[in-house]
Amino acid sequence: MNMDHLYQPYSSIRNTVFAKKGMVATSQPLASQAGLEILQKGGNAIDAAIATAAALTVVEPTSNGIGGDAFALVWVKGELHGLNASGPSPASISIEAVKEKGHDTMPVHGAIPITVPGAPSAWAELSERFGKLPLTEVLAPAIAYAEEGYPISPVLGKYWSLAHKKFRDSFKGEEYQAWFDTFAPEGRAPEIGEVWSSKGHAETLRSIAETKAESFYRGDLAGQIAEAVQQGGGFLSKEDLASYRPQWVKPISTDYKGYDVWEIPPNGQGLVTLMGLNIMKGFDVTEKESIDTYHKQIEAMKLAFTDGKAFITEEKDMPVSVEHLLSEEYAEARRSVIGEEAITPTEYEPPKGGTVYLATADGEGNMVSFIQSNYMGFGSGIVVPGTGIGLQNRGHDFSLDPTHPNALQPGKKTYHTIIPGFLTKAGEAVGPFGVMGGYMQPQGHFQVVMNTIDFHLNPQAALDAPRWQWMKGKQVAVEPTFPNHIAQALARRGHEIQVATDHGSFGRGQIIWRNPTNGVLMGGTESRTDGAISAW
Repeated sequence: MNMDHLYQPYSSIRNTVFAKKGMVATSQPLASQAGLEILQKGGNAIDAAIATAAALTVVEPTSNGIGGDAFALVWVKGELHGLNASGPSPASISIEAVKEKGHDTMPVHGAIPITVPGAPSAWAELSERFGKLPLTEVLAPAIAYAEEGYPISPVLGKYWSLAHKKFRDSFKGEEYQAWFDTFAPEGRAPEIGEVWSSKGHAETLRSIAETKAESFYRGDLAGQIAEAVQQGGGFLSKEDLASYRPQWVKPISTDYKGYDVWEIPPNGQGLVTLMGLNIMKGFDVTEKESIDTYHKQIEAMKLAFTDGKAFITEEKDMPVSVEHLLSEEYAEARRSVIGEEAITPTEYEPPKGGTVYLATADGEGNMVSFIQSNYMGFGSGIVVPGTGIGLQNRGHDFSLDPTHPNALQPGKKTYHTIIPGFLTKAGEAVGPFGVMGGYMQPQGHFQVVMNTIDFHLNPQAALDAPRWQWMKGKQVAVEPTFPNHIAQALARRGHEIQVATDHGSFGRGQIIWRNPTNGVLMGGTESRTDGAISAW
């Protein structure tokens, strides 16, 4: 496999990092160093991913936490494995029960949208199947950060402060007090450069490490989690936690111009990326900074996303099969509606019948694409007192319309936004990639893949390139650095262009590619946050 084009220089905010023995790319320097520390102690890429993920719950609580979900794509010995560690809704919840509490749609915050957290199970499962070091050693750096404290970095401090101001004005019930006790103990968000620690967080991580997450699902922590949720008016029980196990799944893929692009199957939204790429590969795209290229990219993504939102839920409940949505029949049908002008997308009519992101790699060839999240920053706003466990609000994405594919049901997994990506060519690993950030994620994956394959950008340049984001209808947001002349030309084609004032909503990604001829790793990290690569 020839990857020479990926080495080509390109104007970029940072330089691509090269290394041989190992690499960790993530949004927080301290977390990436935690992963590197584990690699240097003899751990592999899987151990490093777990260490980094656990550390991120401490050093970037604005984006993820112990009480969130996780997904992973793991390359080991020439094979790609998928892990779905998203949790289901409680067994006692129902559309009727939620409506009886006075809600016409699933609430954003509070105890009702809390689903079973899967992240700790992902750490334990990955460690048990593929890790080399004991979980107690792998989680030690995260425990130290929580116990001893760490200084707040600039982007982290910005979003922590914004969250506190929002929560201060909107979180009035007693059920939210533990959030303020944990994340604003001085009556405010910690300031940039200030040292913050969480002894409860450290004790929880220590318990998870020592019991291989059993305490979280079937021990003392499980009881505390269930009590906090039920006191807040939610549905999650000890039985829901005790019955949970993560699932090993077969990754899904599409061939995009000679590369295989891999995603986790539904209930994740990675399918949207693959659908968009399948639509695009029918067009002759040669120039990146072209009005026609951007127009077709936006149109392809809005069609794929519209259909993804209409159909994606747990795979068994989808009204259209994954196979059909990845077929040339589907791609051609959607491609045929793309013209010279922006359209308002409508759902595909099927044939009758049918966060934080991190990447790691080691010198042995193992590679991991890992993502975890609490959703919408700090998640539900419910924190289990004294534990540092901030619980996710994934249930917010359920529909209360019983006819919708993603309708709320007991024990069901909702449409999920967090997705890890992976790239292979001719059966060999190219490497992990991902872009976190809600509904920006499949759009970020789509743009990063095209930047890499179509436009031959190196990892850092592929991440730094200005991004766009389809919002709804004909509305498209673009970054402040997006070329103005192209934005104006897109507007003339009917796109409703909104120029953002900052880069915050356009995702935060990481990439690690491996050169198969000599094993050299090359990585790019996100310039839109406090991103860092640690390597040796």
